[in-house]
Amino acid sequence: MLKPEGRSRLSAVLRRGRSLITVDDATQALGISRNAVAKILARWQRQGWITRVQRGLYAPVPLSSTTGDQVIEDPWTLIPELFGTAYVSGASAAHHWDLTEQMFRSIFVCTTQPVRRKTHIVHGATFVLRHVAEDKIFGTRVLWRGTTKLQLSDPHRTVIDMLDDPASGGGIRHIANCLQSYLRRPDASPETLVDYAAQIGNGAVFKRLGFLAERAGAPNPLLAACTEWLTMGNAKLDPARPCPRLIRRWRLWVPESWKQETADD
Repeated sequence: MLKPEGRSRLSAVLRRGRSLITVDDATQALGISRNAVAKILARWQRQGWITRVQRGLYAPVPLSSTTGDQVIEDPWTLIPELFGTAYVSGASAAHHWDLTEQMFRSIFVCTTQPVRRKTHIVHGATFVLRHVAEDKIFGTRVLWRGTTKLQLSDPHRTVIDMLDDPASGGGIRHIANCLQSYLRRPDASPETLVDYAAQIGNGAVFKRLGFLAERAGAPNPLLAACTEWLTMGNAKLDPARPCPRLIRRWRLWVPESWKQETADD
């Protein structure tokens, strides 16, 4: 139980730190030394008022949490502090944009930071990371989660990112369904898809996009543009699966399970 002075101090820190609390936030809010702040934060952590996310970073514990079950109320708010220049992508962004009803437990994030571990688990939240060069960050939107400002791939970039890295889209079947949903959107833009894919610079994206768009009955201009951008060599539709069947028109190896669904060429 916090004494009145303790409650006042905690409130001041929470107002300063908002969704997350750093040592600097607490130092500025309380006007005391970093050493004293570190001791106060450690005491609040032991008392269960805050939880340690990583060294020097804390989060308020939701009132609904029970001892031993201290999870972050909204894990997305951790992204800016944990991963720096980054944006939510892949299947996580696809669900946000209603390209799919399927919810994935993992949160897919593209970050400019070096990725030493692809999977990063923080207080029950699983982040799946992918490195992206700073000059490849485009096609994002600002998203506010409470008082935390995030970046999120727009619907067009979401589709292209999943085609660039099918694992981030929950597998190629799921990505095919997301593409169909995207093409039905009033803001669908084949021109933007082609532009984004060209900026990404991965030839496999056009091969996957052309193949899946053709199956989805996409407009001919999109298919023609994908054909124009085809690079030499063959790619896999889904690198995580065996792909023994070659679709020569798209220079794409596809899984055997797609054999009966694909016209031979």
